[in-house]
Amino acid sequence: MVAQETLFPAPDEAAVAKDQPLAARMRPRTLDEFVGQEHLVGPEHELRRAIEEDRVGSMILWGPPGSGKTTLARLIARVTSSHFVPLSAVSAGVADLRRNIEEARLRRAQSGKRTILFIDEIHRFNKGQQDAVLPFVEEGVITLIGATTENPSFEVNAALLSRTRVFVLGALDDVQVGAILDRAVADPERGLAARRVDLDAEARKALIRVANGDARVALNGLEAAAALARPNQGRRRLTAALVEEAVQRRNLLYDRAGEEHYNIISALHKSLRDSDPDASLYWLGRMLEAGEDPLYVVRRLIRFASEDIGLADPQALTQAVAAQQAAHFIGMPEANLALAQAVVYLATAPKSNALYAAYTTVQEDVERTRADPVPLHLRNAPTPLMRKLGYGKGYRYAHDYEEAQVEQQHLPDAIKDRTYYHPSERGYEKTVKDRLDAFEAARRRRPKTG
Repeated sequence: MVAQETLFPAPDEAAVAKDQPLAARMRPRTLDEFVGQEHLVGPEHELRRAIEEDRVGSMILWGPPGSGKTTLARLIARVTSSHFVPLSAVSAGVADLRRNIEEARLRRAQSGKRTILFIDEIHRFNKGQQDAVLPFVEEGVITLIGATTENPSFEVNAALLSRTRVFVLGALDDVQVGAILDRAVADPERGLAARRVDLDAEARKALIRVANGDARVALNGLEAAAALARPNQGRRRLTAALVEEAVQRRNLLYDRAGEEHYNIISALHKSLRDSDPDASLYWLGRMLEAGEDPLYVVRRLIRFASEDIGLADPQALTQAVAAQQAAHFIGMPEANLALAQAVVYLATAPKSNALYAAYTTVQEDVERTRADPVPLHLRNAPTPLMRKLGYGKGYRYAHDYEEAQVEQQHLPDAIKDRTYYHPSERGYEKTVKDRLDAFEAARRRRPKTG
């Protein structure tokens, strides 16, 4: 069969490679070039053996941005001589899936060649889109490799998750990011060696710091700085100042709707509970500097003030509400110090979960016991009929008694002896406890009434 001419001939691969961003050009071509994730692709590790022995099954690669998910998927396709089909869940739909799956079926029938369908950001696929892939994974028409920055336990259908293996990739450490930068500077074919770039030690540190474990960010920053550098005697010197100008803002790993959002607010809450003001300030800063809504943060602080401090320091709630008012009134960035003040106050306040425990028990009783009527003597009696039925009969007005203390039943009969609130010995709550103990002692000296 004579090949048909096309109006759009395939571009020269070498020319395309030169036009690609540095991060794309520097993708490893072999497993030995792959930096990081030694627990997965290091010598003698299970996934590496599976790749080299061509027995790779469908999988989900879960890890932060720039940790090598796409690169690893491409390497798997290359080493196993599979056809690689990349899709992005942001733009692809069910029609794209079905078309590529049918092509994979034909490819397997005609040449026996396996197709690896790589779906980037698979967590963005809805249930219907994920279900569309499921039967073809089961049949082996495709080998699915999904990449996600979100916890697949929450974002991937259970049915699809049960038919894939999840491999967890970690953020690259500073040494690994530095090695990737050094390789890019020294590589004459794909890197910047032909442009005669000199990377200062401080500039290298700045790129590593800005990258925050993301290789793509590091390489993009390196390329941007090289583009800004002016040649001097044929060489381009990259300084820390040039890197800062090129990058502008550090890449903060934070997704306001994703798992890291909940991880960091959890870290803030636990740091506050453990009375660590330094860690509390750090996690607050991580959220605010990444653009988190300050009103979301302060809502959590208000909850914390009652849940973990309560009456051990009644001013904690006042401080948290004041921070909310400040955030609402002046907004960011001016409100950051008001939130920082509240965080330090909450972290250093005495802690008690007595209120939280009390209300939790109340919720359980409300849920599990009958909704018994209010005792008659506690009811108001605004009408003659109500008085005739006994409403308010026998009620004792506390202010008519010594120290405004009187013993009478306030709970329904079924739970009349329940005690919900057990104050601690910390902070102001010790005063509350002493007061309640004194009330109880006084009640024992007085006659009871029903």
